Amino acid sequence: MAGFVMLIISFFLFSYITITTTLSPDTITLGQSIKDGETVVSAGEVYELGFFHPGKSSGRYLGIWYKNDGEKSVAWVANRNTPISDSSGFLSINVQGSLVLRMNSTNEIVWSSNASTTLQNPVAVLLESGNLVVKDGNDNNPDNFSWQSFDYPCDTLLPDMKLGKNLVTGLDWSLSSWKSSDDPAPGDFTFKIDPRGSPQLFARKGTEILYRSGSWNGLRFTGTPQLVPNPIFTYDFVSNEKEVFYTFHIRNRTILSRVLVRPSGEVQRLTWIDRIKSWSSYSTVALDRCENYDLCGSYASCNITKSPDVCECLKGFTPKSPGKWKILSWTEGCVRTASLNCNHSDGFLKHEEVKLPDTSHSWVDNNISLAECKKLCLSNCSCTAYANSDVREGGTGCLLWFSDLHDIRNLELNGQDLYVRVAASELENIDLMRQPIERRRQLSEKKRVIIIVTCVVSATGVLVLGWIIFICKRKLRIQGKL
Repeated sequence: MAGFVMLIISFFLFSYITITTTLSPDTITLGQSIKDGETVVSAGEVYELGFFHPGKSSGRYLGIWYKNDGEKSVAWVANRNTPISDSSGFLSINVQGSLVLRMNSTNEIVWSSNASTTLQNPVAVLLESGNLVVKDGNDNNPDNFSWQSFDYPCDTLLPDMKLGKNLVTGLDWSLSSWKSSDDPAPGDFTFKIDPRGSPQLFARKGTEILYRSGSWNGLRFTGTPQLVPNPIFTYDFVSNEKEVFYTFHIRNRTILSRVLVRPSGEVQRLTWIDRIKSWSSYSTVALDRCENYDLCGSYASCNITKSPDVCECLKGFTPKSPGKWKILSWTEGCVRTASLNCNHSDGFLKHEEVKLPDTSHSWVDNNISLAECKKLCLSNCSCTAYANSDVREGGTGCLLWFSDLHDIRNLELNGQDLYVRVAASELENIDLMRQPIERRRQLSEKKRVIIIVTCVVSATGVLVLGWIIFICKRKLRIQGKL
């Protein structure tokens, strides 16, 4: 009997040793836990999951960071709002398939992933993308997750993450800054997509809009002319009835790149430069004064090349407060010099190479032509402007605005054409302004014609006169002979 008991004990010990020594270093299984001081590392050893304390903070947090960048730059934090006061924290996965973060000293639950489905064999895996996922260990489909950290971004957008919104579940894939370098709790600054109208990216401080990317035009956001194909990453924008999001993909997995919202509100794309062992700023949102949201107010455009007087009213508009405009206070914007007639006598003025106005309250149809777009706008008294929604293949689709136009700027490259509605009298005034130029052109053409005709007539006259003289002399010679 004693021998049988020893055999059973030996069997379980052997099984336990076998299981613990063959576990993948990137996986947490049922019955396992990760304690403070222990980590889980992704298969390619790019990302690491564990406990840390930021800056001078004494609080402990569960997070994911870059394993080998020297700075241990944190990409995701689980318990942003609930730091652990000591080093007794541990992470485990329960039978329902939820990740649970507890304090060992009190057994208090600090954070949980709150699984919505029950799995037969729940496991948590830190993927090479930096995504912490919960899945069924018996499911061989690599894309089947019951939960993933990518659905709950913090201040960092990693490659293949979505920045946008799930319109079915309501999941908000947005970035929010840390409060400070010592506190990863959500700060004042956010970077997110507003799905209303034609979706756009906004940087905000609280509810105040700081920056707007403009709507997607098939190639880029209309306010990001610098977003062009490059050797580091590709990018995509998806907008349908289920979801709307922006994402980017690294061309070479050896390159590390991320988008970060700093506690100061600065939004940067950073790339790891291995040669100097440091993160380098690849691009930054809001590089100049004209990127400040709605700096010039309604019906005005910002032109950075005319600094410091960067704002100017669109044609057919005049400053609402001329006195303030003269002292470079533009927020009240511009108003029409002539009211619209709400009939087919109204027309449109074309503005080239601009960042399209705020599309939060616009209407879009990607399946009609620009000519049809113009007709639709003209037939609606509330329509103030129109443009192509897609610039590819010469331009397709339709964007219509039904309110004041805000946050327009002139661009030196990759801008779009905007057609702004004005009264017929404004079109006539512009025609009159163009007349002197046309008149000079017409006079110049007349002079050219007169000179040519004069030359031809003169040459013809000389030839005719010469011929007459020749005939006369010939007759005289003949008469002399007679």
